[in-house]
Order: sequence, then structure tokens, then C-alpha cells
Amino acid sequence: MAIIKIQKGTKDILPSDMPIWHFMEEKANEVFTKYGAKEIRTPIFEATELFARGVGDTTDIVNKEMYTFEKSDRSLTLRPENTAGVVRSFIENGMHRLSAPVKLWYKGPMFRYERPQAGRQRQFHQVGIEVFGIKQATADAEVIMMAVDYLKSLGLNDLTVELNTLGCPKCREEFKKNLKDVIRPYLPQLCEDCQTRFEKNPLRLLDCKSPECQEVYAKPEIQAVIQGDFICEECSEHFNELLSYLDTLGIKYERNKLLVRGLDYYNRTVFEIKSNNLGSQNAVCGGGRYDSLVKNLGGEDTPAIGFAMGMERLASLLGEKKEEKLTAFVVSNNIAEAIKLTEELRLKGITCEFDLTNKKFVKQLEKASKVAKYAVILGEDEISKGEVTVKNLDTSEQKTVKRNNIVLN
Repeated sequence: MAIIKIQKGTKDILPSDMPIWHFMEEKANEVFTKYGAKEIRTPIFEATELFARGVGDTTDIVNKEMYTFEKSDRSLTLRPENTAGVVRSFIENGMHRLSAPVKLWYKGPMFRYERPQAGRQRQFHQVGIEVFGIKQATADAEVIMMAVDYLKSLGLNDLTVELNTLGCPKCREEFKKNLKDVIRPYLPQLCEDCQTRFEKNPLRLLDCKSPECQEVYAKPEIQAVIQGDFICEECSEHFNELLSYLDTLGIKYERNKLLVRGLDYYNRTVFEIKSNNLGSQNAVCGGGRYDSLVKNLGGEDTPAIGFAMGMERLASLLGEKKEEKLTAFVVSNNIAEAIKLTEELRLKGITCEFDLTNKKFVKQLEKASKVAKYAVILGEDEISKGEVTVKNLDTSEQKTVKRNNIVLN
């Protein structure tokens, strides 16, 4: 019978991988909790309309990458990202009535149908933050600080923060018009996606990775528009205020006017944090402000900002983490007593196993030396006296103690 193999673009996270995943998840809880964020868990599938309205019907995610299926005359989609789902929950559960800011963090799987590549799969995992209710640049600074703190807590320090401001819908209109005017003569040279974006969302042109399109956008007259200053006074003040806070916090950053991010809901601040150890696909964190999204999805007008990080990419940077050994392994040829003692130790919070197959005593000791820090030896003499012999498997030191007085450091 043929073996059924794992699907392309997915990956088993094996027991040997789990120490690094637990490390990332525990650090997320630790760091984000310090900032007053609360964990939220939303369903992995939502109404398709949520992503069409939230992420944007001009994005590659909605047009090409979503896993969508019909069920009971409803269109459902496995979540390609989690901001829209968290916003839906924020609205549906009345969290706008809570005192601002409302800070929510999440972790979990996302799904996109795209070409698998290093650090990117069709089922992948993200950890992220969404902060609601604060329009001031203080929220932008704190969210970026939170991302940097988290990455540093993982031991990642060779990082670059790239920033841009997309302005507000009002001040972006003139920029879009000027961009379209200068690009229009080159439209036949652009890829099919960019020709579609030209009409629907010209800002997304700058997000294209096609070498042919990048060559067009590098032309002097187009760069003059891209590098020009189209931001209104209010948006400019917001961005400059953010930069001053980042200076105060000692966060190094670079301005990148080509940075627009790949989702339609962003306005004003957008940012990416890049690792200098990942090659061309080097972004480990992406985020920005999305002040209109809550209202667009049916809620009250609520400013918001957030970020997400791909956990597979983080794991690739962190490398392997040594698997923790058991604290104890019970060595005994009396199965009934071994079972009983193992459970006694587990009830004390000690990680512990015994030999389920009742191998010879020497074989059990060999196994103990591979998987545990201590061997807890329970021979017939120990059983009759209510004692055990505890052997430190690193130093080979051993001592006999009362069975009800076992202490393992």
C-alpha cells in the first residue's frame, strides 16, 4: 500500500523541534504581558468576506493565495493572516467599550497558497500584536519597541528597522495621481499584476518584486515622484513625532519610501524589521497602522496598529535548542512498584519515566543515562526498607534516601 506523504508547503513540527517553538511562545507571553497585552485566540477559518473587505480585494492574498471552500451555502476561508480576525473579534465582543488602549497578542497557524520557499510555507505560523484605540504616535513607538524587545529576548540583535509613512487617504490621492501619470507611458512593460494594480491600487506597484517592473520604477522621473514629499502636514507631524520617540528609545531605523507593505488596510506608519542573517527574504516582522479597518468591518471608528512575525523564519534564525532531559528515570524490575513510584514523583512535579518493557537492570540504567539527569533505583532491598537510591547520572554520585523524602535539583 502506498505511503501517504505530507502535503507540499506544509511541515511537521517534530518533538526535536519543539524546544525552540516553546521558547518562542514562552518569550512572546513574557514580553507582551509586560506591555499589558492579553492573549486572544480566534478561529482558523472565517467568512471569506472578512478577508475580502479587510485585507483588500486588490491584494495577492485575496486574489491568488486564499484557501476558500463552500459549506452550507456559505463561503469560508482558512485565515491567511490574523489582523482581520482579531478586528472581527474586537467588534463582535464589544471590546471598544474597554479602556484604551486594548492590546491583544496571538500565535497560531495561517494558510496561503503560494510557492514554498525558505522560511515560508503554505501552512505557517505567526505571532503578532494588535493595539486599538490610540491615534497618537506613542502607540506606533510602543508597538515597534514591543517587536524589538521580543526579537532581542530571543537573542536576535543584528536587526534593521525600516519605516515609511503612507499618509492618510486624503494626502495619498495626489500622490497616486502623480504616480499613475508618470508610470502610464511604461504600462505595457509592466507585469500583469502591476497592470491590474495600476487602476485598482497604484501604491501596490511599489511592492512588486518583478525585476522588469523594478527596472521601470528605477527610472529618474518615476523615482522623483516616489521620493517626493506628498504627505500632508498632520501626517508629517505624526511621522516626525514617531521618529523622535524612536530616537529617545535608542532604536536605530532607516526611512524606506518604497516600503508600502502588501495589504490594503495600512495608512500612515508602516514598518519592517529585517535580519541581516536571512539573505534576500530577510523580513522577520512587518506591521503598520490601520486606522480605518475597524470601521470598514462594521465597528466604530477606532485607530489601530499592529505587527506579525513568521515563526518559521524566527526558528531558522535561532537554530536548534537542546532538548531538555527528564529529571528522573525509575530503574526497577518490580513493575508494580516502578509504576507506583513514577506516579508519586510526577505528582511532585518531577518529569519522570520508567521502563515499560521491564528490561534487564543494566539496560534500564543505560536508558536512564541517555534520557534523564537522575536514576532513581528501586531494588528489592530499597522496597523492603521504604528507600530509594538516587544516582546523579552526570557525576555518578549516589545516595540512599527515604522514599517519601526524594529531592531532585
